[in-house]
Amino acid sequence: MAVQQPPWKIPARQAEEPVLKLFNSLTKSKTEFVPRNGRLVKWYNCGPTVYDASHMGHARNYVTQDILRRVMSDYFGYDVHFVMNITDIDDKIILRARQNHLFDNFRSQTSSLTPELITKVKDAWRSHILDKVSKGLPEDIRPTTENVDAEWPRIVEFTQDKARKAECLKRDEKFDMHLSAATRTFSALSVAQGKLPGQYDREIAHSLLDESRDILSASLDKELKDTVTDPSIFRALAAYWENDFFKDMERLRVRKPDTLTRVTEYVPEVVDFVKRIVENGYGYEHEGSVYFDTAAFDASENHDYAKLEPWSKGNRELLAEGEGALSLNSGKRSASDFALWKASKSGEPSWPSPWGPGRPGWHIECSVMASAIFGDNMDIHSGGIDLAFPHHDNEMAQSEAYHECGAWVNYFIHTGHLHIEGLKMSKSLKNFITIDEILQRFTARQLRLAFLLQLWNAKVDFSESMMIGEVKTIETSFSNFFTTVKAILLADEGQSDGQHHYEDVERDLMNEIYESKLAFRSALCDSFNTPEALKILRDLVSRTNVYINSRGKSLNVGLVEQSARWVGDMLRMFGLGEGEKPELGWGQELEDGANAVNREEVLMPYLRALSSFRDGVRRLAIDKGDDSLKEILKLCDHLRDEGLVPLGVALDDQEDGRALVKLVSPSELIKARDEKRQKLEAQAARKAAAVQADQQKRLAKLEKGRTPPEELFKPPNVPEGQYSQWNEQGIPTADGAGEKLSKSAEKRLQKEWSNQKKLHEDFLTWQKQ
Repeated sequence: MAVQQPPWKIPARQAEEPVLKLFNSLTKSKTEFVPRNGRLVKWYNCGPTVYDASHMGHARNYVTQDILRRVMSDYFGYDVHFVMNITDIDDKIILRARQNHLFDNFRSQTSSLTPELITKVKDAWRSHILDKVSKGLPEDIRPTTENVDAEWPRIVEFTQDKARKAECLKRDEKFDMHLSAATRTFSALSVAQGKLPGQYDREIAHSLLDESRDILSASLDKELKDTVTDPSIFRALAAYWENDFFKDMERLRVRKPDTLTRVTEYVPEVVDFVKRIVENGYGYEHEGSVYFDTAAFDASENHDYAKLEPWSKGNRELLAEGEGALSLNSGKRSASDFALWKASKSGEPSWPSPWGPGRPGWHIECSVMASAIFGDNMDIHSGGIDLAFPHHDNEMAQSEAYHECGAWVNYFIHTGHLHIEGLKMSKSLKNFITIDEILQRFTARQLRLAFLLQLWNAKVDFSESMMIGEVKTIETSFSNFFTTVKAILLADEGQSDGQHHYEDVERDLMNEIYESKLAFRSALCDSFNTPEALKILRDLVSRTNVYINSRGKSLNVGLVEQSARWVGDMLRMFGLGEGEKPELGWGQELEDGANAVNREEVLMPYLRALSSFRDGVRRLAIDKGDDSLKEILKLCDHLRDEGLVPLGVALDDQEDGRALVKLVSPSELIKARDEKRQKLEAQAARKAAAVQADQQKRLAKLEKGRTPPEELFKPPNVPEGQYSQWNEQGIPTADGAGEKLSKSAEKRLQKEWSNQKKLHEDFLTWQKQ
């Protein structure tokens, strides 16, 4: 009979593995993530409209999207195809390029301060007050064409009251921006007018133009926009700011998209896309423009309009903002309809189409480019929450109208708004901090840490106190942890000492490592809960530090390394590390433009050799115990404190005579050294003061013993006549009146005499010395 293996059963699962769920804007809830094609994830991210410098709002959006992308690919192991677009033609780009061109031309042609220039700027200022500033003012102080100049002082006085200004901002969120532009221009006009008549100053003229740029460029555009016919003007502006954007993204360590699309490269596809939407019954043409018929689409049995924010369908302000500043809304069947193709007016770039020269509408761009790459469905579409309606709702509607599909996007994820010091940041409001400005104050790692500390889809409150306090504290704790562990590993010779170093405390730490890994996965499965995930890493670091400090020579180096390597791997997975090389920790933070030299890799072999030599010299001096070798120990300490600390090298002397070698910020080491010195000096001063006090007390006591005990109770040591009789030792027996002293008095005097005798003997001994 053949020998057989015993039966085997599949193990019963004791715990289910966490399942990835995303907060899906299409359901306003966390839903399980199910990609359609195995591990492949088709992901489209709305890119920037390139017409100005990138700001903190861009950093919030694109760094956050980069974190989520890294989690999906580097942690969960999905094959992510990440597509991002560049909007390089749009109403904002056209306006900015045209206004910049007209203003720069006008400035270059202005060589002196003339009455005509003053008049031109002042007329532009008046128009700005009437068209822009007035929107936020209450009706009773809104100026008219005839009284703008006279009403301006009243407007200034009115808006100096904070409560009144707040009401103006409620009427128009851009009020403060418009008022600031008017105030700057008025001040410049006042200076310029003070130079007339007869003072023609080119420098003053240019200063007037520069201060009134926002107002004057808008005025010049109204007057001269038809003269701008060169399409390279628009391309040049977009190309410049696109290049600037990607430089900023590189500085922020944001990965490049797998596929990058630009609107101007897809115009023929846009035309074909619009044609099919019209053919499918969801679009109509009017005077060279083509509009999307939202009513026809919404009435279709298989379609729903505004899936993300159906409650915003009738929001005229959002709809108008989505159409752009250069749009003409005449000819639309409904206020909710939006432009698929815009007939180009004079002063605007154009491309040929069946409806005449025109250009793409804003919303159609992403639909065309994403469809060109992904077809009729994608797994994830992402962008800022401010794009949800109408941009993303319109994107989905026109794409589903083109493909005649029910769901073009499966998961929509939106990053939250950025608020700085409690105020919403907006480029259109001009209350923004550029990425270049913020990177002069904080590092890319610190910014990423700040975003990791808050949920990706929540409003982010960014403040100086948060960065200086919480963020830098967390960064320092991780850096110090990795520095300590690296030093421990460097000092470890890897030879067995005959002990296994795996007791209950090691078992507990090992369990905590694996519990942390499970909790970390659960946090990321919970719609990328990075604040909780970061807390788990911080807690493990804290527990590992406690273990390191408690074990001494019994330390299990391998266990410490395992904890540190996993923490470092997860931090680098979030994009907090430098480079792709696998190493313990998260790497050093490099300055912009610095060469990627690994300071640790270059210096450590030399530092370790120096440290080992110092260890041997110190050990020899300590073992010999000869006073003459104390100078050698002083030299060893001098090398540690004066030679290496300014270089950012810490030697942490251990009980076994070896030193742990650490590379740390020189400024941090110098500060720690000086604080330690001050503490030691304070302790020494207190000790010296205590010794001096003891000496003074002893001297006073010795001085008291100068009097022999036989003379203690006799004048001049006691008042004349206090006693009248004494025994042979000089102790009084009767008071001044001749009365015999009581037994209690005799006993007390005898005790004082004995104490004085001892003090006097001590005094005599001290004198002999």
